[in-house]
Amino acid sequence: MRLALLSLPFAAALASAMPFWGYQQKVKESIHGPPSGWYKHAPAPKHHMLELKIALPQPKFPELEQHLREVSDPSHARYGAHLSKQETEALMAPHPETLAVVRKWLALHGLAEEDITQSPANDWVTIRVPVGLAEVMMTTDYHVYKHAQTGESIIRTMSYSLPEILHDHVDLIQPTTMFARFKAFKSTLHWTNHVQPADSSLSGSTITGPAGNQVDARCNNTITVSCLRQLYNAVDYKTSATNDNALGITGYLNESANDVDLQLFYQLQNPSAYGSNYTSLSIHGGKNNQSYEAAGLEANLDTQFGFGLTWPTPGTFYATRGEPPFDSDLLTESDTNEPYSYWLEYVLSQVKIPQSISTSYGDDEQSVPQSYATRICNGMAALGARGVSVMFSSGDGGVGDGVANPDEPLGHQCYSNDDLKTPKFLPVFPASCPYVTAVGGTVNIPETAASFSGGGFSNYFPRPSYQDDAVSAYLATLAPGTYEGLYNSTGRAYPDVSSQAASFSVVYQGQVTLLDGTSCAAPAFTAFVSMLNDARLSAGKPALGFLNPFLYSVGYTALNDITEGRNPGCQTEGFNAAVGWDPVTGYGTPNFEKLKDLVLAM
Repeated sequence: MRLALLSLPFAAALASAMPFWGYQQKVKESIHGPPSGWYKHAPAPKHHMLELKIALPQPKFPELEQHLREVSDPSHARYGAHLSKQETEALMAPHPETLAVVRKWLALHGLAEEDITQSPANDWVTIRVPVGLAEVMMTTDYHVYKHAQTGESIIRTMSYSLPEILHDHVDLIQPTTMFARFKAFKSTLHWTNHVQPADSSLSGSTITGPAGNQVDARCNNTITVSCLRQLYNAVDYKTSATNDNALGITGYLNESANDVDLQLFYQLQNPSAYGSNYTSLSIHGGKNNQSYEAAGLEANLDTQFGFGLTWPTPGTFYATRGEPPFDSDLLTESDTNEPYSYWLEYVLSQVKIPQSISTSYGDDEQSVPQSYATRICNGMAALGARGVSVMFSSGDGGVGDGVANPDEPLGHQCYSNDDLKTPKFLPVFPASCPYVTAVGGTVNIPETAASFSGGGFSNYFPRPSYQDDAVSAYLATLAPGTYEGLYNSTGRAYPDVSSQAASFSVVYQGQVTLLDGTSCAAPAFTAFVSMLNDARLSAGKPALGFLNPFLYSVGYTALNDITEGRNPGCQTEGFNAAVGWDPVTGYGTPNFEKLKDLVLAM
């Protein structure tokens, strides 16, 4: 920052005294108060450094969206004609006037060109400023907020203002009003020495799987790579290492994928993969720490099953720093818990991107400002336009907090985050984004819906046309008045599909453990999508890209429909699984051979 001759307080005061071309400050975004569980602890220290990300409008996004619809629709002549990096960036770029106005505003506050970082499409601007200067720039007051349950601390504000002329040139600035925590969706962990030993009487016995084939009966107790290939009809399929197909796994919140654990997993479940490796990429200072103590359950689960199912397809693990440890007393690190914009900015800057990417993280949609959710969702659309299939776990709280007890009063967690405290179900983001494929969970053989499978309807995003018929058909089966007022029947409905999500056998710190959650389902389903992309690329066809238009038009005919089970939450029984699409398991689980025939015929 060009402040060498001026003390920071004087420079800030000077900047505040200079009206931005005569325009008054006007509130850009505000919230009524901290979300449930958070409380104001103390004023934020003025010298604490914030990394602010400024999102600039994308006036050509409707054109990008039109391209996405066309290249993702199997019935359209342009199906599979995905956009290049340059073409996508041109459709994400802000108007030149926007860049000029924003740069002028930053310069008035002492920020020079070298203090500003821009994304390749110029749609994100990143600056590092002390809290004191940020407060002057945005006419706000930052405070340290603490979470009553976890004890974690973050620096946030209830509102921020910008010169009125900037309002049309800035979509949002964060971190300001966002309290989302973006947790991993693994609901339970069972150490093998705490669970019942496998029933030896099942050895050699089989049960009938959803494809009509015989499946090892032990798969009803423990899910392995072999179980998933049996269940989903891909036992004999061999992937290629040389057709440019790749699988991506995202890691956030300091989750590290332990390589020693991965090799042991390979020895136990896919010996042919033993000795193979993957590419680990660091984003925004993210680390893939290889000490045993740093091994992450989520990262181990995702990489072991994702890479284990698809070997020898090359794999990439993205380690993105999103929520650094923040000590409100020591103030040793800058504070942010927003990982997706950093990850999207990096991935979209690459010429080559894995064709299938799995993410097992998210949070209540209402904990994320709608402006931010929209921008991140737009980034997912850009990935789809580039030919990438993006999968997200649907969450582990059923329709909200995972609490049933329908005879009790509505649970306190299932309320709108405003002064009204309106009872409502709690959809999950980014699963609620219409440009991703949300993956719910199933259990057992025959498969039924996992009770924790997240599902419902977005309060931010309207229902996309590709799912109109399917969702309308489901809603027509509900009794009049069912959960009236608790959900938005015209919102984007999710999940889209599902996969097994319980008793996944994972190696963690040298021990075999069993994990449950839609964190299991997302990498599993993504692995089968990667196999489908493998088949298409080997046949000289383009990757599938954004899956949902395919799934809702023809792909559903090759999925195993799940018709039993519910997803309770918010002290209700939740929605029910049903014939066809439902907001518990979507259209169901994959039948790989049937799907392969479909995608090779397109």
